[in-house]
Parts: sequence; C-alpha cells; structure tokens
Amino acid sequence: MKRIAVLGANGQLGSDICTVFQEVGWEVVPMNHDLVEVSELDSVMEALKNGRPDVLINTAAYHNVESCEANPILAFKVNALGAKNLCYACREFGTVLVHVSTDYVFDGHKMEPYLESDKASPINVYGISKLAGEQFVAAYLERFFIIRVSGLYGEHPCRAKKGMNFVKLMLKLGKERPEVRVIDDEILTPTYTLDVAKQLVELLDTEAFGTYHMTAQGSCSWYGFAKRIFDIAGIRTPLEVASPDEFAGKAPRPKYSVLENAMLKSIGKDVMPSWEESLETYLQKLL
Repeated sequence: MKRIAVLGANGQLGSDICTVFQEVGWEVVPMNHDLVEVSELDSVMEALKNGRPDVLINTAAYHNVESCEANPILAFKVNALGAKNLCYACREFGTVLVHVSTDYVFDGHKMEPYLESDKASPINVYGISKLAGEQFVAAYLERFFIIRVSGLYGEHPCRAKKGMNFVKLMLKLGKERPEVRVIDDEILTPTYTLDVAKQLVELLDTEAFGTYHMTAQGSCSWYGFAKRIFDIAGIRTPLEVASPDEFAGKAPRPKYSVLENAMLKSIGKDVMPSWEESLETYLQKLL
C-alpha cells in the first residue's frame, strides 16, 4: 500500500484527491492548514516527519487573484517560499512531491493551447508567485510532478472564494438577478476537480517525473461557460456579454490560458474528458 499526504485536504481539489485515492486503495494522510503551515519550514518538516508519506500532493495555495495583487509578500510567502519548504522536507524524507500550479503562469499572447515546454511569462502577482514555486520545485528536486490546472470547480467549497466556484456562482446569480453579465474575452478550459484527482491516480502509477498540464479537453470563454451552465440547468434569466472595461478594478489576467495535455498524451496517460461532458456530470450531482 502506498501512503499519500494531501496538503489542503479540506479544499475544493484536496477533498476529491483524498476521496479518489482512498477508493483505489492508497493510505491517505490529510494535512489541513491547522496541522501544517507551508510558509514555516519547521511546521512542514514536523508534518512530514510524523506522516512519512511516499507522496505529498500540495494543493495548498494563496490563490485569490485580487488578494495576491494587494498582498504580494504574503503571496510569495505561501506560493513560492512554501514550495521551497516542501522541497526541503521531501528531499529530507525521500518523498515524491506533486505540486499543483496554474494556467496563469502564461501571459495569454500565444492564442493557441500552451504546451508544457512553452515559456512561462505571468502577468499578475498570483501567476508570478506560482511560477516561482514551480522553479523551486524543479531546481531542488529530481522526483517531482508539477501539475498545471485551469478553471477549477468541484463539489466541495472553495475556501478562497467563500465557498463559491464559478458554476455555483452562476446558478446563484441566475436565480437572484434579473440579468447576468459575464465577460467573453478570456478563454480557458473549465476543469472538474474530480477529473483531476482521477488523472493523478493514473500519473502516479508512473515515475515519469516532470511538468504536466492537466485540464479537460476543449476550451470556452467565461461567457460560453456560463451559457452552457444556464442551458443545462434550465435557467431562463437573460445572460449578456459584459464589456471589457465593466470590471476594470480586476487584476490583469491572461486573455487566453488554454493548456494542452501534451505530456500526458506523450506517455499514454491522458484520461481527461471534455469540459462539456464533465460539466453535465457535475450539474447532475448538484441540481
């Protein structure tokens, strides 16, 4: 039996990872914020010394984009130095690190799906701090997986967004407002956290270490995502395209952050479904 520790085990992605790995027979050690503080090396070392996992999956992050922009020191403390601390501990105890990163390490100028080999060039503090974390992992460890995801949503509450994800927010606004307005100029791949958890099981069956993109197949704008949510849920509230300057106070975001699962495909391990299929599966459970 393999032993896996999950940082952020009570989060949106961490919860699904714990459930899925338990179902396939792994011994799971949940590590929540009250047990380990990634920005403090002593806390990380103590947690791994006690848990002694074969694999550590790090889903813990400071990922509220607006908050990162306002608090860059804290963003780097958690997303960059936190990753560095995990590297020290994993190297000390011989643990494989799975470090979850983001599509926001790219600037969006390519306008076609990004490969793992493409140059990262983030345009906001969140993306910069996450890229710094990736670089620590790649520099300090030989046995690691860096996993870049996009547009996550799941059944468990997203702590950084007060329990909401985009799907739940659209369902809520569709019931409460006479009209809903969503931007149409940012293209991404909405990805169901349960699919990511299942894909991780497949990947961790290998020792093909490195950086991987792990998103659903296909892409859409946030408006296109909202429209599909409304259609499946039968919401009749008018949905309109918001003007580009309607949310002018936002931190900058890439206009195109679609990821190609090229590395997963190269090792014959890409089992991610289409974003439309996953959204239907998710909403069937939710509605």
